[in-house]
Amino acid sequence: MCVIKLAFCGDVCNYCPRYIATLSGNEEELTRAAEIMKKVGWPYNLEDPKKMKCRGCQDVKSCEYKVKECCIERKIKNCGMCVSYPCVKIENAFEKTKINANNFKKILSPEEYKVFSKAYFSKKNNLTMVRRNFKKELWFYV
Repeated sequence: MCVIKLAFCGDVCNYCPRYIATLSGNEEELTRAAEIMKKVGWPYNLEDPKKMKCRGCQDVKSCEYKVKECCIERKIKNCGMCVSYPCVKIENAFEKTKINANNFKKILSPEEYKVFSKAYFSKKNNLTMVRRNFKKELWFYV
């Protein structure tokens, strides 16, 4: 059984090249992840793979979408568990993700795009599924 680790925004850590390389301890894979992310304009340090290490949102100092801080404040694991889901912050993340998904098709190889799609481009579906299941759980426990 595979446990899926979702980021606060709904990204799937299990498919993230940084996360996978960090868990395996493979610095060559970290360097490769940095190269791919640099290719799409995500600023990562290519000279020092150790700065690329990621074990999930707890390693990220600040969230580009500002949802990490919100989830921590609300004591929830991701936006799908929020009573306000979907809010403006996560809707902005979804919109930015949609733009990235379209732009990255032109930049990444089909194989790279498939990795990005699984890791980063399905956040709305992931969080909607969490929300749906979370609401069911609440209903049963009320």
